[in-house]
Amino acid sequence: MTTEQQPASASPPVPPTLTAAIRHGDLDKKGGVPRRKTNLVVLGGSMVVDGGEGSMATTLFPVIAAALGLATSALGVLAAVGRIVGVVAGPAWVFLAKRYGRKLILAIATGFWGIWAIAAGLSQDFTQLLILYGIMAAGTAAAHAIVPEVIGDSFEDKKRGQVVGWLYGGTAALASLMAPLIGQLANVEDGWRYGFFVFGAINVLFGVLILVFYKDPGTGGGEAQLKTFTQQEREAASKITWAKVRSLVTIPSYLVLLGSRLLSSHLLVATFGVVLLVNEYRFDTALAATIMAPFGLGYLLGTFVGGFVSDALNKLSPNYGRVAMLQVAQALFAVAAFFATQFAYGGILPYLVLFAVVGLMQGLNPGVNRPLVMAVVPPELRAAAFAIYVSVVESLGFAVWTLTAGFLADEVGLQAVLLWLVCGVMLVNAVFLTLLYKPFKNDRLALIAELDARRDSILEAEARGTSPSV
Repeated sequence: MTTEQQPASASPPVPPTLTAAIRHGDLDKKGGVPRRKTNLVVLGGSMVVDGGEGSMATTLFPVIAAALGLATSALGVLAAVGRIVGVVAGPAWVFLAKRYGRKLILAIATGFWGIWAIAAGLSQDFTQLLILYGIMAAGTAAAHAIVPEVIGDSFEDKKRGQVVGWLYGGTAALASLMAPLIGQLANVEDGWRYGFFVFGAINVLFGVLILVFYKDPGTGGGEAQLKTFTQQEREAASKITWAKVRSLVTIPSYLVLLGSRLLSSHLLVATFGVVLLVNEYRFDTALAATIMAPFGLGYLLGTFVGGFVSDALNKLSPNYGRVAMLQVAQALFAVAAFFATQFAYGGILPYLVLFAVVGLMQGLNPGVNRPLVMAVVPPELRAAAFAIYVSVVESLGFAVWTLTAGFLADEVGLQAVLLWLVCGVMLVNAVFLTLLYKPFKNDRLALIAELDARRDSILEAEARGTSPSV
């Protein structure tokens, strides 16, 4: 054990509580959260379909633009609106999940919400498409905020990087593998409409599957100090208050991570990649769409590698390992994006290879940035933290980048836009993350101390036969 490992006081509670937790059904016979893998399968499936819905606009935008008479800037507007909606929708879903339970809200938001995708396929003009696409995107915001919280409540810190990698990598890869199939709809009259219909219907099916198979892990199930207590005891010691929510802005490392998220312009490559090849390098839409398959496979590999390396570096240096990895990942992405977007290679093959590398570099991020947030934010606040991190801050940043890119593309071309707004900004992001090293160590150790105190409070309450104090 290195000198940076958790203090000895963070060891699990006494064995009798483990037996009690298993008896109450809060842990399985191996001491893990019950059905956590099943949860990931059904949630991951719904996220794949959400990704398919979202990629309809980016992959088939050239034919949508031709059908509705749109300029390139319209893609920036669509993408921006889809994320701006999340600024309101993400926190709203978190509030509803706290009140009515995560299972019901996930079934509605990531499942039955697919009816809005079906409606989007019926759009007759850009205004209708914009409104319905925005409403459709509101459902996706729930997964961005709630699914990372579910992971944190289901898995220990030492496993979170790999679990996040598998989930986000698998879902993104499957969604990207569908991109060439989606691209073939460009050869079908009104094919983009059929795509919305199919994905919407499948999403509704996943709403049913979530209701049938999902079992909520409860708050704090992934924490070594709390996992062996019953779900009722954990939640009694982890009650959420508005004062606690406001305390998020007092966590310095979380604020640095929010700033880094604002500077994360990497999503522009996936958003404008197909359009770049069509408009700048003169590929047809169906052929250009094939780049999303290797991009997705690269992303998949990146999340696996990233999750594994993230957990390994965390074991080697809990205070600095993941921070260093996140910083390096931003710089590597900028380099890969430069070679993928700034040169005309003639055929499609070089782009297939380079977009696979770009996807790999982008895939390094989820397995490290999500665990970093989990490591400094108390369990009951993680949904709110991810709602702010992804649904609010990332959405606002992405909206600014996509709107700027879309309108500048009409003036100076996508190649120049991606050079400065992707390659340049991501290098700035890498430098900015230097600010994370010192506060992350302090905030991580502070959370360990807080969880130790909660464990002791529950044990004292058990001894007195009363409810634990908050």
